[in-house]
Amino acid sequence: MTPLSAPPRIAGLRALQAFGLTLSTLSLAAFALLSGAGPGSAAPVAGGPAPQFTVLIAGRDIVYCYYQQPCKDQEQRTGLVQPPNTDTVMLVKVDGARVRVLNIPRDTNVGPFDRFKSVAQQKVNSQYWAGGPEALTRAVETITGERVDAHVIVRTDYVARVIDALGGLDVTVPEGGIEWVDKAAGVNLNLAPGAHHLSGEQAVLFLRVRKGFGDDYGRIDHQKQALTQLAARLRSPQGLTALPTILGGIGNGVETNADPNLLAALRPYLGGLKLSFATLPTDEIPGTFNLAVNRERLTALWNDTPAAQSQAGQAQPSARVRVVDASGAELGEALARALQALGYPQVSVNRTPQSNEASQVFTGQALQDANLLAEALNLPRLQGERFPVGPGEVGVFLGQDARTALAALSGPGTAP
Repeated sequence: MTPLSAPPRIAGLRALQAFGLTLSTLSLAAFALLSGAGPGSAAPVAGGPAPQFTVLIAGRDIVYCYYQQPCKDQEQRTGLVQPPNTDTVMLVKVDGARVRVLNIPRDTNVGPFDRFKSVAQQKVNSQYWAGGPEALTRAVETITGERVDAHVIVRTDYVARVIDALGGLDVTVPEGGIEWVDKAAGVNLNLAPGAHHLSGEQAVLFLRVRKGFGDDYGRIDHQKQALTQLAARLRSPQGLTALPTILGGIGNGVETNADPNLLAALRPYLGGLKLSFATLPTDEIPGTFNLAVNRERLTALWNDTPAAQSQAGQAQPSARVRVVDASGAELGEALARALQALGYPQVSVNRTPQSNEASQVFTGQALQDANLLAEALNLPRLQGERFPVGPGEVGVFLGQDARTALAALSGPGTAP
């Protein structure tokens, strides 16, 4: 098999951020709030009885002073081979127990495109280098139309140890397998098709490659699935065991103005967090690689509450549902019967080998229907650009954890 062609060494290391900082959304960033790292703190956010705030999460490059040689001082800004861009940028909106994560593609244009300005300098990933976290914050506010209450900028060199502390990552390698050998960069990743349990080091390499996942959007969608799995572990006893490792790694690797009281306000809600993930909808700007925000679709993402039912409760589900059963307990057929009894017109079941990946609801644009199912099943909802669902279709992935999360399906009398 021909090895995947690696990007230039230094530029290629940015891809670590694409997953690493997504993970930091629920781990490193949260514990950065707890530790109060950084010289300044933003004013506490008043949100009434339930905390309401937004946090910008960004992953900055490791800076290099020589070819393949990281600088000893990771905070220096002179004498660099390449400036530290932020290729992973996310806005996290917290409303009590509801946490929504919006991934912003690195090529997103800040404001209207100006053909008389540098194309690269208009991208969101260049704003941190141009003006620090304040400039990046202003850019994200311009892009999303949302106020940003605090920022957390995290370096990527903690990612592998955090994944290890959370017990590694369970993945399913697509048909064709993955082979990436690059001796000069110290990369030797060979994974056959099927289920694998990866160490932190293997996981960050696996989540860099595009093979089997299409393009950057496909890789982002895949990373959301991985985060869903790790977020569940973070809230488990294993997550508590991992705290010393995660906290010990923050040290000088986090740049934030977040108020430590934000996390304290969240503590009563941690046990019942409802997570949803989405990608900023964009359109291509002709003649460039830059992307323009699609405001209409963004509004739909923010207003993604389940469709309201009538007073008599007669609203009928209209979405087609695709159940992927990797529970190892044949829960898919039981879930299909239950959904059909609730009025879902088309429910298909595809049984796959047992998986330790996290159960979830996923969709492309059928947001309200997906939210309705996610609420009913108490599962995270993922929206993405490359999930294997068609228009008006919602997918439900049942991993081994569904045996506990949806235990009622395994008993007699499953269907309502």
